[in-house]
Amino acid sequence: MSLHTYMLFVGASLILCLVPGPDMLFLLGRTIAQGRAAGLSAAFGINLGAYVHLVAAVTGLSAVILASAMAFTAVKWVGAAYLFYLGLRALLSKGSLVFPVGDVRAKALRLIFWQGFLSDVLNPKVALFYVALLPQFVSAHDPSPVTHLLALGVACNMVGIATSIAYVFLAARMTSTLRRNHAISCWLSRAMGALFVGLGLKLATEKI
Repeated sequence: MSLHTYMLFVGASLILCLVPGPDMLFLLGRTIAQGRAAGLSAAFGINLGAYVHLVAAVTGLSAVILASAMAFTAVKWVGAAYLFYLGLRALLSKGSLVFPVGDVRAKALRLIFWQGFLSDVLNPKVALFYVALLPQFVSAHDPSPVTHLLALGVACNMVGIATSIAYVFLAARMTSTLRRNHAISCWLSRAMGALFVGLGLKLATEKI
């Protein structure tokens, strides 16, 4: 794999990462409603989930799942149900979701991290992304295809986490004043819940 091919892939990954998708909307929803720490927790959880998809794509597991209509549908519905559940919890909460300091805050951030992780892992569209994109940049005669596929995937994930962090810092800065107002903070939490429900419904209706 040449340097030119590698840089071309990095450029393509950057363009794709800049376009908001379900993962980006998930972390932005967390950031706007709960602040920078929540957004970063979601971003790192999503990024860890991306590595699961990368390993699955390189080992061929993603291709098997995507080739099976039943397996694809099962993963899709589980992911949609999970997002719908998160959204419903936020909509039914009686106050804002801005959490306090100390152990409660740390526990909440860990929960958001794993929510981001599951949100990404249970999205079959992410699996399709890796299976469809990575092989386009590796030659059929490549002497080390697995190594190069992993290198491309890691580069894509590094671009993804950098983009996510930039979005989180920007969104947190733009909405910090709004979150200080309790009434607006409650409204933002409800809006986040509605967003998650919408993402769940969108995922449930998507096809390969």
